[in-house]
Amino acid sequence: MVELTFLTRADCHLCEVARTSIAEVVAGRQVAVTEIDIDSDEALADQYGWDIPVVLLNGRQHSFHRVESDRLSRALEALGV
Repeated sequence: MVELTFLTRADCHLCEVARTSIAEVVAGRQVAVTEIDIDSDEALADQYGWDIPVVLLNGRQHSFHRVESDRLSRALEALGV
C-alpha cells in the first residue's frame, strides 16, 4: 500500500483541481490518501507556506502547485500500484 499525503488549505483553487486529479489517478489502486490542511499544523504551514498543494508519496515530495495526472500515475506504477 502506498501512502499519498495531500497537503492543502481552505479556499485554494489549485488544491481543488489537484484533489480531482488525485481522486481520478488513485481510483482502483491500493493507495491510502490522507489530506492535511497545512494551516492546522504550524510546522507544515512554515515549511510549505503558499507552495501548495503538495503531494507526498510515502513521505517524499512528489509535486507541488500542480498535480500532473500522467506523472502521478507513472510514479504510482513505479511503486507497484
